[in-house]
Amino acid sequence: MKYGFYQALGMALLVIGAQGAIRQLADHDNAGLLGWLPGGFAVNITVYVLAVVIGAVVAGRAHNARRATGD
Repeated sequence: MKYGFYQALGMALLVIGAQGAIRQLADHDNAGLLGWLPGGFAVNITVYVLAVVIGAVVAGRAHNARRATGD
């Protein structure tokens, strides 16, 4: 049960980060969810890419742990 939650959380973070990065690349003025963050385009795209990477790592590790324990 625990690993399923982490896997879902990681996938949600991955999807939100990817969607935000694509939006930011298509329209530099539309910061989306990170509109409040100071620093402009470079900071926003960096945070979105970090969200994608962290989400992929969390989801992947949770998937592997879930498969190993048979949960």
